[in-house]
Amino acid sequence: MNLTEKITNDIKAAMMAKDQPKLLALRAIKAELLLLKTAKESSDEISEESSLKLLQKLVKQRKDSAAIYKQQNREDLYKQEEFEAYIIEAYLPKLMSEEEVSEIIKKIISETGANSIKDMGKIMGIASKQLAGKADNKIVADKVKSLLSI
Repeated sequence: MNLTEKITNDIKAAMMAKDQPKLLALRAIKAELLLLKTAKESSDEISEESSLKLLQKLVKQRKDSAAIYKQQNREDLYKQEEFEAYIIEAYLPKLMSEEEVSEIIKKIISETGANSIKDMGKIMGIASKQLAGKADNKIVADKVKSLLSI
């Protein structure tokens, strides 16, 4: 079952349970998936990689909005954004730990022979492809910087 079908089934379940906050988050995901599917350069099916990137983008948007609402003392909107981020994160695979990310980056560095911070772009390109959807890019970038500056 692909992500779109899973979201559709979960929307039906949320409607039957009359769970409005969850329904709102699920409908937001479905709307973005439909936009992605109908984009000009897109084919009929959405790849798993594209759907993972979309979900990560939606979570980041929700968390950024939540941080802004928190600063402005809008607790109601903050809670709503945090809840939506939580619901969306449930459809993402479990992220790798920092130790696992560090091991993969060490392997990439040894394979490419990178030895200075000048090689960061090359390492990040390879690491981003290997760790797409499995690790937060900010953590990856921080690990690459720390390992290349040693």
